[in-house]
Amino acid sequence: MFRTVGDQPSLFESVLPQELLRLPAELERVDALLDDPAFFAPFVPYFDPRIGRPSTPMETYLRLMFLKFRYRLGYESLCREVSDSFTWRRFCRIPLDGSVPHPTTLMKLTTRCGPAAVVGLNEALLAKATEAKVLRTTTLRADTTVVPSNVSYPTDSGLLSKAIRRIAATGKRIQAAGGATRTTVRDRSRAAGKRAHSIGFKLRSRSAAGRDEALAAVRRTTGELADLAETAATDAERLLTNAKQALRRARTKATARKAQGEHDGAAGRRRGRLARAIDDLEDLVTATRQITAQTRQRLAGQTPDGATRRVSLHDPDARPIAKGRLGKPVEFGHKTQLVEGDDGVIVDHNVERGNPADAPQLAPAVDRVRTRAGRPPRTVTADRGYGEKAVEDDLRDLGVRHVVIPRKGKPSADRRAEEHRPAFRRTIKWRTGVEGRISALKRGYGWDRTRIDSTEGAKIWVGHGVLAHNLVKISTLAA
Repeated sequence: MFRTVGDQPSLFESVLPQELLRLPAELERVDALLDDPAFFAPFVPYFDPRIGRPSTPMETYLRLMFLKFRYRLGYESLCREVSDSFTWRRFCRIPLDGSVPHPTTLMKLTTRCGPAAVVGLNEALLAKATEAKVLRTTTLRADTTVVPSNVSYPTDSGLLSKAIRRIAATGKRIQAAGGATRTTVRDRSRAAGKRAHSIGFKLRSRSAAGRDEALAAVRRTTGELADLAETAATDAERLLTNAKQALRRARTKATARKAQGEHDGAAGRRRGRLARAIDDLEDLVTATRQITAQTRQRLAGQTPDGATRRVSLHDPDARPIAKGRLGKPVEFGHKTQLVEGDDGVIVDHNVERGNPADAPQLAPAVDRVRTRAGRPPRTVTADRGYGEKAVEDDLRDLGVRHVVIPRKGKPSADRRAEEHRPAFRRTIKWRTGVEGRISALKRGYGWDRTRIDSTEGAKIWVGHGVLAHNLVKISTLAA
């Protein structure tokens, strides 16, 4: 059942002195901004208005998520801090005698509502800023960055050894839940671990003379790991066949018991654990096959296609992205574009899987900004990655008067003269400020690493970071 507001403050709170009831300046501004029914509308499609258990009040959920991204807290630490803080309880509209939502409740709400709800929240905030006339979109600057996924640095040997270990562990889960109990499951984790450790030992060798021999040994051992992974995947497929038969039999028995009116408590929970373990093993076998094929391709001297390369067992959408940074030449995650207005408000953002080209993303983003603001921006600037004539033509068709983007390649004499104009150079220097905005989002609002897997999860995480940033910025401008 959908709830928008929580319980009223207790009688004890009504007699407290005003000094205790006053919120800090920033939280007071954000609280006043969020106190608008428009922020409840994006959650309406995901709840029944009358049936079911009462949900966490949306006003409480919104404020909890703001605190999470504003102060870089995990779900558990967030709930612990809010429970211990009188001020944060007041901000989140949780009475002193009320209970703070459980961390898993916040996790489920976040993934259940998905990226569409976060998009709706950001749209509602920008509409509110436009109505209050604090949103300036006369000049826009755009740039892209990589929001890394929650993965360690992927290597062929590391991914293969992890896949072998997880296949063994998931197979044990299936048998513990009553599926394929008589099927023999061999644990190859120890053999995979020995080979992975030997690769690390060979690569740490300081002997220049034996380096070629060490690399040959590494390639040979990686091939052995690929063989082990293929064998483990084949055994897992046999286990899956028998486990699915056991699940079908269990469901048939459950249907018969239900027809007789018998209770299906513990057996139902066990059947649910078995179904989840089967789904996990199916996904794991698919990932293992893909990683093994990539490894074979690399051992044959070919480079796997980055657009489809698997770099994680648990995040199927993470991709290698090269942005040319000295410290991190290749990052693993999702490409994100942001568009910033005159006053530092992020007026548009989008997350893409892999590493698509920058140029085609700019005109649709500016069109969305034009729709929100009701008028086109006067000036749009970006770096050389967007520097194509087709981009300038699209922006001018949208009504942009000044397109300040350096062209790719060697410019002509006329173009060189255009790019050396003082106004052009001033705008380009102003454009570099978007790098500072990206840095602030990575340091202060969670863009340094998304903690939710898949592209949809990255959209949720990035959107909440943008929402927290814009709440602080817009509330300050409106004060």
